Amino acid sequence: MCECGPVNQDWEDRVSAAWATFDTYAEEDAADFRAVVDALVAELPDDSPLGPFEQACAWDSTGHSDRAVPLYREALQRGLSGYKGRRAKIQLSSSLRNIGQAEEGVALLTPELDAPSDELDDAVRATLALCLSSLGRDREGLALVLGALAAHLPRYQRSMAHYARALCAPQDVPL
Repeated sequence: MCECGPVNQDWEDRVSAAWATFDTYAEEDAADFRAVVDALVAELPDDSPLGPFEQACAWDSTGHSDRAVPLYREALQRGLSGYKGRRAKIQLSSSLRNIGQAEEGVALLTPELDAPSDELDDAVRATLALCLSSLGRDREGLALVLGALAAHLPRYQRSMAHYARALCAPQDVPL
């Protein structure tokens, strides 16, 4: 759980319920969805890191990475941590890539490779791979994705993990 101040389960449940309806909004109704999120955020203390995080998610999910970036940064600066903090780093990195700042996304996510493992590990690797690819570092990105995929395969885990490592090894290592 993150260090997010006084938030109760009812608020979290209502946020989850709002997000559960996201796909029911037509593209032209994006502002209506963001208004729902804004209304929930208005219930939070002014310094809560959850407010800018939820607003960033809403802007991001409605196609406005440029509007999301400063809000993700604000949420992290206010102390968003734990699971939602990790989500914010992943989403911020993706948004940074979308607005042409992939190098900053790489810098933000690379330390997450060594963070305690959780269900977001593969999302970290996938997003980092996209950032690397945007920088022309496709082999590194592919290595990350193959390495993440290897753990989920019913067979060939060892081979795929080896191939993933070899992608970033000196070119004289046989694949």
